[in-house]
Formats: sequence, C-alpha cells, structure tokens
Amino acid sequence: MANATCLNTDKMKISLITVCYNAEMTMEKTILSVLNQDYKNVEYIIVDGLSNDATMDIVGKYIDKIAITISEKDSGMYDAINKGISFATGDVVGILNSDDVLATPQTISQIVAEFRGNRSAQAVFGDISFVKKNGTCLRYYSAKKWRPSSLAWGFMPPHPTFYCKRELFADYGNYRTDFEIAADFELLIRFLKVNSVTYSYIPQLLVEMRMGGKSTKNFTSTLIINREIKRACDINGVHTNYIKIYLKY
Repeated sequence: MANATCLNTDKMKISLITVCYNAEMTMEKTILSVLNQDYKNVEYIIVDGLSNDATMDIVGKYIDKIAITISEKDSGMYDAINKGISFATGDVVGILNSDDVLATPQTISQIVAEFRGNRSAQAVFGDISFVKKNGTCLRYYSAKKWRPSSLAWGFMPPHPTFYCKRELFADYGNYRTDFEIAADFELLIRFLKVNSVTYSYIPQLLVEMRMGGKSTKNFTSTLIINREIKRACDINGVHTNYIKIYLKY
C-alpha cells in the first residue's frame, strides 16, 4: 500500500527512510522521533518487509503523517533501503533504522542548518550513542576525528547519522545487495573515499542506536561485518588487512 503527501518546497526537503521487519517492539519510538521534529519539510518513507507481527498496525496509527508507506516482500535490508531511495524526492536523503531514534526534536533542523551553512557539503554526519533497551548509554561514538583514511582501519562515520544529497545515489550507485551487514560501509567507501564526496561534521549527538540490531547482535555478527569490511575495501581499492581491522577493538 502507498500514500503520498504534498509537501511545500520553499525549504530544503529531507527524505528520511525507515526499513523494518517485525519491529513492533521499537517501531513506535522510531516513528515518533521523526514526527516530533521541529523541522516539518520531511518526507518520511517506511518500507516494511511484509511483517507478520504488529509493526504495520503501529505504522497505521500514523499513516496520515507518513509520506509513503510500502509493505511487501523484499530481498533484505539493503534491497528495502534501495526501494525507499527510489521513491525519495527530497533534496537530501537519510536512513533511520527501526530500532534507532533521532536524538532530539531539533536533529533534522541541525542537519539542514549544516547543509545551508556549508554549501559545498554533499553529505553531513555527526555523533551516535549506543543504548540498551532501557535507554542507558553503553558507548558514545564521536566522528570528530574521522577521516577517509580511517576506512582502512574499519572505521566509518556513524551510518545512521549520514545524510547526503539525493543525486549522489544516481551518480555513484545505491547500496549493494550482495552484502549481509556492511553494505553501508561499502557505500561510504564508494562515496567518501573513491569519489571524494565533500562532507561536513556536525558536533552533536544525532541518533541513539539500540543495541541488538543486525550489526551488533552477537559475536557471529562481528565476524561477518569484519569479513565484509575487508571485502568492501578490496572492491574499492583501499589497502587494508585483518590486523588493521581488528585493531579497532
């Protein structure tokens, strides 16, 4: 099912994409963190992988405030994100996972202000905190010192805080669907390292990320993600090795 909302165009439009599957425990908080933003020119797109729990019932409560809603079978998380990108019409695109929340009601305003204040920036990112189910912060990751050279060591800007001009996907491609966990890492290498996309850092907490998602689930997830980080580097001509990648721990 799909519905469209006509949004005014006198401001920068932000397309924000949430993909989900059986996310009934976290979905409402994610949605409300978007709907409660003080910046209103947001095209919110939800792509559901045909959940069989109450996820879509929760989405249905807010359907009149969501620009586009899709619920159908997909080929995984990155296929769903690409589907959302194909529907996006905003100047800027961001991804918010179904177990993440925007840190404050001013988060999107801060992102827009950064794009407006730094006209050369094609992308922006900021800081993220990793939290328990009860909201307790386990780790704070500041991207202040991140540089493209950090990719060879397995470090990337926090992907949930990454917002970029929509045309970059047309220019440099979408998320690869042959990665299980680290397609976001591969895309950021392609954008920020290979194609030297200009970026700006926002010294603010932008997203709270709940632990236990696909990339933070368990030790097996760690093994998979590091194997895919190595592959992403190899594909894009970034010299690295497993010693470098595991030293980040």
